[in-house]
Amino acid sequence: MAGKIAAFFGAQDLTQGKPMRGLIQFSVPLLIGNLAQQLYNTVDSIVVGKYVGDNALAAVGASGPILNLLLVLFMGIATGATIMVSQYFGARQHELLSTTVGNTITLTVLSSVFIMVVGPLVTHPLMSLLNTPEDIYADSCTYLIIIFLGILGGAGYNILSGVLRGLGDSFMPLVYLVIACLLNIVLDLLFVVSFHWGVAGVAIATGIAQLVSAVLCLIRLLHMKEIVVVPRSSLRLHKELVIRLTKLGLPSGLAQAIFSLAAIVVQSLTNSFGTEVIAASIIVMRVDGFAMMPNFTFGTAMTTYAGQNIGAGKIDRVHQGTKSGMLLGLIVSSCLTVMILLFGRILMGWFTNTQAIIDLGFHMMCILAVGLYSHVCYTGPFRRDAWCWRYHDAHVDFFHYNRCYPCAFGIWHCFLYPQCRAAAWQSGLPVYFAAGFLGARRIDYLCTVSPRKMEAQGRDYCCGFLNISQSCK
Repeated sequence: MAGKIAAFFGAQDLTQGKPMRGLIQFSVPLLIGNLAQQLYNTVDSIVVGKYVGDNALAAVGASGPILNLLLVLFMGIATGATIMVSQYFGARQHELLSTTVGNTITLTVLSSVFIMVVGPLVTHPLMSLLNTPEDIYADSCTYLIIIFLGILGGAGYNILSGVLRGLGDSFMPLVYLVIACLLNIVLDLLFVVSFHWGVAGVAIATGIAQLVSAVLCLIRLLHMKEIVVVPRSSLRLHKELVIRLTKLGLPSGLAQAIFSLAAIVVQSLTNSFGTEVIAASIIVMRVDGFAMMPNFTFGTAMTTYAGQNIGAGKIDRVHQGTKSGMLLGLIVSSCLTVMILLFGRILMGWFTNTQAIIDLGFHMMCILAVGLYSHVCYTGPFRRDAWCWRYHDAHVDFFHYNRCYPCAFGIWHCFLYPQCRAAAWQSGLPVYFAAGFLGARRIDYLCTVSPRKMEAQGRDYCCGFLNISQSCK
């Protein structure tokens, strides 16, 4: 039985078969994996909120924007690696595939060492800049420093699992993530409940669990010799590949940087209202993360799907797969949104026993729920298509965050803060709908007009995109 499940969700060639079936087959383990990934932070918040207190819960939440800002580097590497690996895999360019995987491993180690050195040095100045309340300042800094020192595990898993997904294997990263998630839960309870290490115990548990998942991903990758071989020579950085990986990952990294910078501004505003509001905000973000998960999941699946089909020269399948991905995102998002609204208070009660925080958090969640559907247009397959996102993310995020976050300050002065963060987020709805519409038009153009133009010029569309001299076949 286990063998059949592994075979069904194993490495897949998304250039064959029906797009809908392929996306579902590829996305189901990916969705479970993303839920498990979200469970990482959620379990940490539940454990510290229930067994340490609301101050500890607020401390973990207040450190989030700083952590996300310094993780932008890994976001860019993971994005570029996934696209390049899926394209070279689809094009059957085995030598370039091996070199790309080796260079990705090297970049992961180098970038991790950079964060391990820089992160602890900037933690205290940044937390002071955010006006972090004194009663959670020490715990916030402790949590951040420990996470930064153990960043190699988290970075290794996120990037190497992206490589495995680029090769069509979304099942084994899921297995490793579930193992790490269960280990994280056990270690959280051991370090916090039994050893009374508080916030530091949660951070240490997360670092150990992520390191285990990264090692498992690396072992899996090195044993996939029938698909890719990673010799020592491939670990040496190649200038051309690194530049191309950077170009592909830069838009996503820049978009995440804009998001993180805006979140830091809002976190500073949140901190000015005290521990209770910070705790309510982190609970809302944890619950909202589950509702947003399908959009990001099907978007990630479309990255691999589009990359493989571009590499194989099957441009028409990209258009078909985009429609299927959008439909899947809308259906699953609708179901999860209804469940969260119905059982929202119960979910928030898992994090804290303070009724005022539960009531405040649920009210904010109701406001946020209005905009979940519009996010499908932006974070779904239109955004993740290998053509559209290279210059799309940065522009949309720039206009969205430069418009909606100033609204937080305006609404705050007119009404009350607890509603302003959620309401400000909804001010970006027109931007998201416009992004989805423009993305659809861009895909129509690239699937029809552009190939015909290049064919009339005697140029190969697939190989022109891949920027390789050999034939794609």
